[in-house]
Amino acid sequence: MAEASRWHRGGTPQHKPHYGREVEIRTTLQELLLYLIFLVNLCILSFGMVNPHMYYLNKVMSSLFLDTSVGGDERTNFKSIRSITDFWKFMEGPLLEGLYWDSWYNSEKLYDLKNSSRIYYENILLGVPRVRQLKVRNNTCKVYSSFQSLMSECYDRYTSGNEDLSEFGLKQDTEWTYSAPRTNSPWHWGFVGVYQNGGYMFTLSKLKSETKTKFINLRLNSWITRGTRVIFIDFSLYNANVNLFCIIRLVAEFPATGGILTSWQFYSVKLLRYVSYYDYFIASCEITFCIFLIVFTTQEIKNISEFKYAYFKSIWNWLELLLLALCFVAVFLNSYCIIQVFLLLGKLLKNTEEYSDFYFLAYWHIYYNNIIAITIFFAWIKIFKFISFNKTMSQLSSTLSRCIKDIVGFAIMFFIIFFAYAQLGFLVFGSQVDDFSTFHNSIFAQFRIVLGDFNFAGIQQANRILGPIYFITFIFFVFFVLLNMFLAIINDTYSEVKADYSIGRRPDFELGKMIKESYHNVLEKLNLRKPQKDEDKKKKSGDLAEQARREGFDENEIQSAERMKKWKARLEKKYYSTEIQDDYQPVTQQEFRDGSTTRYKMRLSECLTKTQ
Repeated sequence: MAEASRWHRGGTPQHKPHYGREVEIRTTLQELLLYLIFLVNLCILSFGMVNPHMYYLNKVMSSLFLDTSVGGDERTNFKSIRSITDFWKFMEGPLLEGLYWDSWYNSEKLYDLKNSSRIYYENILLGVPRVRQLKVRNNTCKVYSSFQSLMSECYDRYTSGNEDLSEFGLKQDTEWTYSAPRTNSPWHWGFVGVYQNGGYMFTLSKLKSETKTKFINLRLNSWITRGTRVIFIDFSLYNANVNLFCIIRLVAEFPATGGILTSWQFYSVKLLRYVSYYDYFIASCEITFCIFLIVFTTQEIKNISEFKYAYFKSIWNWLELLLLALCFVAVFLNSYCIIQVFLLLGKLLKNTEEYSDFYFLAYWHIYYNNIIAITIFFAWIKIFKFISFNKTMSQLSSTLSRCIKDIVGFAIMFFIIFFAYAQLGFLVFGSQVDDFSTFHNSIFAQFRIVLGDFNFAGIQQANRILGPIYFITFIFFVFFVLLNMFLAIINDTYSEVKADYSIGRRPDFELGKMIKESYHNVLEKLNLRKPQKDEDKKKKSGDLAEQARREGFDENEIQSAERMKKWKARLEKKYYSTEIQDDYQPVTQQEFRDGSTTRYKMRLSECLTKTQ
C-alpha cells in the first residue's frame, strides 16, 4: 500500500492500515515541505502580477477626469453631474482638456508623433476615445388613464426588450443610427440596469478643435433625448515607463426618475506579460505552478481510489479539491488572456484612427486576478491542516466540532430576527435613507450597526417614532442578547474541552514535537548529540514523594494522587488509544466529576507527572 499522511484518511478505513511512526513522520514532513515550496511559488507568482504603479496610475487618471471642475465660476466635475446641462459642460470642458495634451507647459511642441496625445506627458492615448449611448423606445410603459391627457409619452427603465434600435435626429453617421453589439463584449452592470454593448456611438477626432465642434453639434441637435438611459465614454492609455495599460470607462446613467447617476472604472493591467528578466522569472514560476498542479492532482486521484468514500469525510480533503479546482480555473483564464492578447493586441494598435477596445482584454484580466486572489487565500488557509495536531489547534477544532449543533440552532434564530429587522428597516426607511434603499443594503447596514457604524440621525429623521424604536430594540436583541449568547456557547464549550484536556493526554501527533524528535534523531545519527538514556528519563517514585512532602502534602494526599495517576492512565488507554487516532472521544464532564474528587489531588497529580 502506498504511504500516506494522516490527513488523507477522512475516517477510519475499513481495513484499518497501520502506519509506523517513522513512516508517518517522514511522509508528513515531505508533504509539508512540498506544500511550502508550492505556497512560496504561488506567492511569488501572485505578487509578481501586481505592480505598485497600478494604484498611482489609477489615482492620477481619476483625479484628472473625475475631480477636475469646469472652468470659470462653475464647480461642476464628473462626480457632481446631476443634469444634461452639467453633462455637456463636462464633455466640452474637463473631458476635452484632459484628453488632448499636444504641447509642453511652456507651449513648446511636446514630441514629434502624428496627432497623438500623451496625457500627463507620459501616457499615450491608444487610438481615439469612443462615446456611445443606449436608449429605450417610447410607450414601453403605460400611463395611467387619468394622466394621459397630461402626458402621452412613457419611457421605461432599460432592458434589452425595451431598447430602441431605430434611427433618430439627423439620421446620418453612426451617432444617429444603431450599431449592433459584438458577441464577445461583456455587459456592464450599472446602478439601475445591466447594459449590453452596441448602441448609438461615435469616435472623437485626433484634433481638439474638431472634437469640440462635434460636441457642440450633438448638443444643439439634441443627441441626448428622454429615451436616453446610459452614456459610456471609453478610452485606453499605455505607459511605457511602467509597462501598464490603463483602460478607462466613464458612465452616466439616466434613470427613469430623471437626473443622472455617474460611475467609473479605471483598470490598470499588465497585458504585455513578458518584457523584463523579472517577467521571465515569473514565467518560470508559472511553469512550476503547473508542475505542482499535476503532481497534486495525481496524488488526490490516488488517494480517492485508495480510500474511496472515507476520503470525503475529511474537511481538509474537500479544501484540497476546492484548491485544485481554483488552480485549474486560474490556469485556464491565464491561458485565455495570453491567447487573446496575442491575437488582438496587434489589430488594436494597427489603426490609430479608430477606437481600440481594450476593455475586453482588461475585463478578463481582472477576472484572472480575482481567481488568483481567491486561490492564494485558500492556499494559506490550508496551512492549518499541518498545525491542527498541536495542543492549541486541537482544542480549537474540538471546540468548534462539539458546539457546531448549538451554533446552527443559534444561527437559525439569529437570522430570523436579523432578516425581520432588515425587512422592517427597508420598508420604513427605504425611501429616505440610502443605507436602507434596497433590501440587501438594509442587511449590510445592520451588520454595520453591530460594528458601531450607523447613521442614527438619518433613521430618526426618516421616522421620528419608528426610527428610535427600531434602533433601540435592534441593539438590545441583536447586540446585547444574541451576540452574547453566541459568545456564551463558544466559551462554555471551550471550557468543557479544556477540562477534558486537563485530565487526558495531549494529542501524541504534535507537529512541533514531531519535528523536534526528528531533529534530535538526526543529531544523534551524526554523533552531534549523545543518546538520552532511559534511566535518565525516569524518576523514582520516592523522589517524587519527597518533592510532594516538601510542598506540604501529607501521606494521604500523596496516595490519593498516585491513585489518580492510575485512573488517568486508564482513561488515556480508553479514550486516547493510538490505534483509533481519527476517532477522538473526549472525556465527559460526568466522568471528570466522578474521578476528580478534590482540586488538590489534580494539582498534586500534575506536579508528579510534570517531572517525569
